[in-house]
Amino acid sequence: MPHFVIMGAGRVGVMLAHSLETAGHTVSVIDRDEAAFRRLRADFQGRQITGIGFDRDTLRRAGIEQAYAFAAVSSGDNSNILASRVARETFKVQHVVARINDPNRAEFYQRLGIPTVAAVRWSTDQVLRRILPEQDVTGDYREASGRLVLAELKLHPAWAGLPLERIEAAAEVRIAFITRFGEGQLPGPDTSYQQGDVVHAMLRTQEVDEVAKVFANPPQDPEEQEYREDDRPRRALRRRGEGRS
Repeated sequence: MPHFVIMGAGRVGVMLAHSLETAGHTVSVIDRDEAAFRRLRADFQGRQITGIGFDRDTLRRAGIEQAYAFAAVSSGDNSNILASRVARETFKVQHVVARINDPNRAEFYQRLGIPTVAAVRWSTDQVLRRILPEQDVTGDYREASGRLVLAELKLHPAWAGLPLERIEAAAEVRIAFITRFGEGQLPGPDTSYQQGDVVHAMLRTQEVDEVAKVFANPPQDPEEQEYREDDRPRRALRRRGEGRS
């Protein structure tokens, strides 16, 4: 079962800890103020570590060396930045997210590949999306028939620099918008995917797993892509046939 380390026992950190523990994961919460742990529910089974979140010994006591993910969600941007860098660079934690309210700093750390979240109202949901395993495609909205879902896609780093049109064609999805440096943007014809972008696309509900597999891997070379495109008419006919039954 994946282990998660959370820095900050404020509103966001406590909600994260409760959500992860309810889902069956092991959790450690770090805060410099021991009184902050009173916000945790009485039956919380995770570790409560009093200390500085970017201190290596504190992180080791929290189990950072076994951690699947680390979330720095204290109220201080500087502390969150430092802790995230220590988790990523010293302990090689692959899944790291930091709560950063300063948009200029957020932009810089997004470029370094550290996802950031800002508004408290949305932070818990955003952090969970970025650190939970098997969240390659996370549905946000389904239209009335249930056939289409608006979902957040996770793309392999090798997709960076490619036009969004290429990404759409690779898995037959329609990109609705991207979030870049914390701000939503409607893509234009010349928009390319940048490392750190959050991509939201409309796709067929029945193809969610297939789409996740496509984007979990590097893009195919042009010849392979042409082969996939040649196969589209057959797949489209198959879907129309399924719709009649």
